[in-house]
Amino acid sequence: EFKKKYPYKKTVTREWADAIIFATIAASLIRGFLIEAYMIPTGSMERTLLVGDFLFVSKLNYGPRIPNTPIAFPFAHHTMPITGSKAYSELIHIPYKRLPGFQAIERNDVVVFNYPVEADAPYNRPVDKRENYIKRAVGISGDVVEMKNGNLVVNGKPGYDSDDVQKAYVVFTDASGLSPQVLKDKRMEYSQQYDENGNPVYILFVTQEEIEEVKKWSNVKEVMMYDNASPAFPKSDLYNWNFHNFGPLKVPSKGDVVALNELTYPLYERIITVYEGNTLEKRADGIYVNGVKTDAYPIKMNYYWMMGDNRDNSLDSRDFGFVPEDHIVGKALFTWLSWDTDGTFLSKIRWNRIFRGIN
Repeated sequence: EFKKKYPYKKTVTREWADAIIFATIAASLIRGFLIEAYMIPTGSMERTLLVGDFLFVSKLNYGPRIPNTPIAFPFAHHTMPITGSKAYSELIHIPYKRLPGFQAIERNDVVVFNYPVEADAPYNRPVDKRENYIKRAVGISGDVVEMKNGNLVVNGKPGYDSDDVQKAYVVFTDASGLSPQVLKDKRMEYSQQYDENGNPVYILFVTQEEIEEVKKWSNVKEVMMYDNASPAFPKSDLYNWNFHNFGPLKVPSKGDVVALNELTYPLYERIITVYEGNTLEKRADGIYVNGVKTDAYPIKMNYYWMMGDNRDNSLDSRDFGFVPEDHIVGKALFTWLSWDTDGTFLSKIRWNRIFRGIN
């Protein structure tokens, strides 16, 4: 009689196993489709986001992606923690599809996206397993972006700027130099060199307010803007652009038909081949897409221009070019914890940054 009423009783081990499996599936779904925690590892968004900020990133705002590689080890992004082996299998590959969101990416949103360069060797990772980057979408589809002497210009007007944007300055001092402790206390990022006389020369990555303070220091002789001549996208002799001077360049939109010729080839080569999966070749008699001669190409996705607020110490679209919509992970919402590794025991947590919105 008892067995009829209670035919089966789970063992404690089985109950724990079921609970763990359920929790793993639930957490994976929340992380995949709703919200994910993210930590800022580098200073490319200083001072808007600081190294050690822990963020919540919403997948819902722009619409969650269906995973391209659904067979994966839970909670490991692309690499297994101890073995270092791949944490996913490409046996099943689902084409890009995004569920409806409740907003489009707006200009100047702070966005987490997959690092597009990891499509290439040696990584060759699928889109959703590429490393997560966080930058500001200073240019959205259809915008015209350019840099003029280190200043961002979007659609012919000054682009995103704020008191938290950092730029690089060259600081010349007398022989005593700048105090490393003062620079550390003020959390000023810098590199140090020496001039021909052996005097220290610093490159400081600081805000406008901070550089005005530095100019007042007694042993500072001269301060000048750093000229960032790092080669910029598309890194072609036809353009010869750099991080401080490039463009104007239009950010492509889905449905745009772009001209294909000798001049535009470097701009769209990566979009056509790597991101949209076509073959592209130059032949003696013209340009061929998928073996068909053509002088135009219809863009299949929306693209974005991502830049760090730490203008001269950020690996961003100036280096790798357009970011496709299928690489968009989500929108950064707020900081839920901020950990300062250089802080004293009592000031490790930056209390003023907890539950601070990101804009």
